[in-house]
Amino acid sequence: MTAAAAVAANAAGQPIPDGIAIQRGPFSPSDSSLEKYACPQWFHDAKFGIWAHWGPQSNVGAGDWYARNMYMEGSRQYKFHLEYYGHPSKVGYKDVIPTWKAERFEPKELMRLYRQAGAKYFFSMGVHCDNFDLWNSRHHRWNAVNMGPKKDIVGLFRDAARDEGLRFGVSEHVWGSYNWWVTNKGADKQGPYAGVPYDGNDPANQDLYFPPHPPAKEAWAEQGNEPDWWKREWFLRVQDLIDRYQPDIFYEDGGIPFGPYGRSLVAHYYNQALRWHAGAVDVVYTSKRRSECEAGTCVLDVERGVVDEISSQPFQTDTCVGGWHYDRDVRYKTPKTVIDLLVDIVSRNGNLLLNFPLPGSGVPDDAELKIISSITDWMNVNSEAIYATRPWKIFGEGPGIRKTASGEGMNGTPEHFNEKGRVDLTADDIRFTTKGDTVFAFSMGWNPRQTLVAAFAPSRRLFTRKIQTVQLLGSDAPLRWKLADDGLRIDSPPARPSDHAVVFRIVCA
Repeated sequence: MTAAAAVAANAAGQPIPDGIAIQRGPFSPSDSSLEKYACPQWFHDAKFGIWAHWGPQSNVGAGDWYARNMYMEGSRQYKFHLEYYGHPSKVGYKDVIPTWKAERFEPKELMRLYRQAGAKYFFSMGVHCDNFDLWNSRHHRWNAVNMGPKKDIVGLFRDAARDEGLRFGVSEHVWGSYNWWVTNKGADKQGPYAGVPYDGNDPANQDLYFPPHPPAKEAWAEQGNEPDWWKREWFLRVQDLIDRYQPDIFYEDGGIPFGPYGRSLVAHYYNQALRWHAGAVDVVYTSKRRSECEAGTCVLDVERGVVDEISSQPFQTDTCVGGWHYDRDVRYKTPKTVIDLLVDIVSRNGNLLLNFPLPGSGVPDDAELKIISSITDWMNVNSEAIYATRPWKIFGEGPGIRKTASGEGMNGTPEHFNEKGRVDLTADDIRFTTKGDTVFAFSMGWNPRQTLVAAFAPSRRLFTRKIQTVQLLGSDAPLRWKLADDGLRIDSPPARPSDHAVVFRIVCA
């Protein structure tokens, strides 16, 4: 959009802030305009994506939020930094960046691996709260082409993903960095370096570390103290990310930030999508703020949690096999836990976005590869009951049916972070999906004798159709079954076809 067009748009009542411009099109930054968005069917059908939360912090191998916590005296990561790099007054995060080389990074091999595991889309991190862009950024010198690996990480991931037929997404986390990273302006309160300023106080690197400003009340929330220059810079950098790589999905780590700046970005993205996709808004913008998603502006993303009931609209749960950034000491989720999550989420009308945090080299570790292999084996048998399915009348039954404990909350969405209260589901837990005339009943374990699907009991009036056939996915053995007063009883064949959940295909007349 030209400057004149931007002025005309403002005159028409679209609140586009000074100093930015958006692509001309039917979407404007107003709520009433953005609420005309509709989630594309491909996302509703995809169900499973994989994410690489990767950057300079990964090379350290000491876990998430390293760039912030290394400046917090006494923290685990501060102690690690002191031992392996030096004191943060002398060796700061700027000195960590060059150590990341991505020396074994093979994006084509990773995409082949992820596609075989059943992923239908892949996410590259675009920029984390460490303020380091993972592409050849037009507006920020601290980027992966100039420094560190000296590679266009986002571009290489995008090309490899699309070559494998995967939809491509990028994530942005930097909007909150202005307050998240105020720790780099501190100093030790005790010990030999007491009172010596950390390297974030050096004016030479304020474009990475930010100028000094009063500390915020919270590390991760809009404080209202963010200056307009930072909002404009955020907009221009993320706009550059979108325009260069044309992502199918854009992940916002929070709600739509910074009022008209954020809404202008969403409008720009949707208008660009119309150009990229011959008049279709064939993209997804996710938000963690439920009110924005319920209004229809974007798609809800739930971090490390599962919604309580079937959602009326598609949503996404993002979670990780361990921590967000690579941590050599972390304990990973088991394949059983991952499959439980996938099935539980899909049964409630959601997608699972699963992060495998890459080490600095770019190669998943052996434990991650074992998890990927287990997912691959399970999907090879049971993916028919996952892709392009929709929820049944209820999402499930059994002892695991309970309202999940409310998490820490985020932007008015209490289901965030409730996965830590979960327990593994059992053979007595059933989950449902449906496709056409077929109901898929997942038994979330293996009962060697008989599975009872109580929801099919005639008295419950949930299932009112005639059953034609009952089959076990991955098994050719004929099944004995009967519809009894207490539900559908299915005798188990001699061998289970897959580890973890097994799936009964129930075809109706």
